[in-house]
Amino acid sequence: MNNTAGRTSAWQRLLRNRGAVAGLCVIGLAILTSIFAYYLAPDPTPNANRMTLEIGGARPGFSVAMLEVPRQPAPAPVGFFERLVNGAPAAGIYIPIKTYSLTRDSLVAERYVDETTTAREAFAWSALQATPQTAAARVSRHTYWLGTDRFGRDILSRLIVGTRVSLSVGCIAVLISLTIGVLLGAMAGYFRGWVDEGVMWGMNVIWAIPTLLLVFAITLALGKGFWQVFIAVGLTLWVSVARLIRGQVLVLRELPFIEATRALGFGHARTIGVHILPNIAGPVMVVAAGNFATAIVVEAGLSFLGVGVQPPQPSWGLMIKENYNFIITHNPVLALAPGIAIMLLVLAFNFLGNGLRDALDVK
Repeated sequence: MNNTAGRTSAWQRLLRNRGAVAGLCVIGLAILTSIFAYYLAPDPTPNANRMTLEIGGARPGFSVAMLEVPRQPAPAPVGFFERLVNGAPAAGIYIPIKTYSLTRDSLVAERYVDETTTAREAFAWSALQATPQTAAARVSRHTYWLGTDRFGRDILSRLIVGTRVSLSVGCIAVLISLTIGVLLGAMAGYFRGWVDEGVMWGMNVIWAIPTLLLVFAITLALGKGFWQVFIAVGLTLWVSVARLIRGQVLVLRELPFIEATRALGFGHARTIGVHILPNIAGPVMVVAAGNFATAIVVEAGLSFLGVGVQPPQPSWGLMIKENYNFIITHNPVLALAPGIAIMLLVLAFNFLGNGLRDALDVK
């Protein structure tokens, strides 16, 4: 009953913290966006990788008419869950046009080359799989609310799909760091002696190496890729967790209720797992929120430097790398948009961590 009342009061204190509530809202929105990314993104193709080179580097709000030319053979239709996870292949090739007219045997379009140049091109009805009566269905207007990158890919779509990478790397890196850090920290604090000395020596060695260099070394050893960067980031964040857990366990092991478990003959594993770790859940939750934010920043830095997530998979750090040269030219939004997304998500986790610290009264 007391535990239930304590949890209720901690939750109420958390909800009174405006920063923590705002952080929770941003995190919840990001989670929903990542789950339904391919239904929310204007470009639902895998990795939001539909290229239209003619409109590369377009400014936010750019709008153009697109003529859809069906692919031959047509891609197989995908179900709800397949599209939810991997997206849906484009049913046709999209060609930007300015105007078009209909003739007896073809559609004649003024193909978009740039803002001042067009090229006339005819498309036979057989190629369009249409007739003069159904031709209008092949032309649709596309608006790129955040513009396009140099390959003509929709920035908004890649930003939405890229949410998955940032949340995934944070989640997996935190799981890895908590698993290693809690295990080693609890063993060091509980057993002390040579176990404590060995774990502390390992922590000091890892802490002496700059985080980015350590991640580089692990990434080069494991190879570049989606999963490798998750593991590399997770293997560098466990030290702070282990140090915190060690300090908490050192205090708890001297309390009367832990001495009672030893007097009753309980095993070490039961004492640590059942009686010690549940009593340090608060600090673990706070450090997990901080590590989540750190993992997002480290992944973005790795992708920016080219050793993280590899193209064409969208990552916010990779998007900054691909478009940072536009900051000093005509279209800074291409790089600023993913940068602002990183800032908001990291800020949300930091606000949540601070709110948890205050609500759980973590010292």
